[in-house]
Amino acid sequence: MRGELLWFNETKNFGFIRTEDDERLYVHRTGFARGQAPVGRCAGVKVTFERLETGGPEDGPQATEVAVPDDVPARRARRRHQSTAR
Repeated sequence: MRGELLWFNETKNFGFIRTEDDERLYVHRTGFARGQAPVGRCAGVKVTFERLETGGPEDGPQATEVAVPDDVPARRARRRHQSTAR
């Protein structure tokens, strides 16, 4: 499946993904493919993932095997305008 990261909290190790079907899925840091866990701002980053149904009634579906596909360029930080006057 494909979607995009809504947000990810590095301190709490979880976040959410919005699917192409407009579903919101929980994702834990362990749900990311090796080396793919987000660092810093990640809202809007396109991802691929598998949807995993969890067992309990309180538990909802989760995303697993989350990765940034090769065909999606990585987001770059914005350059701040620097004054050339000294």
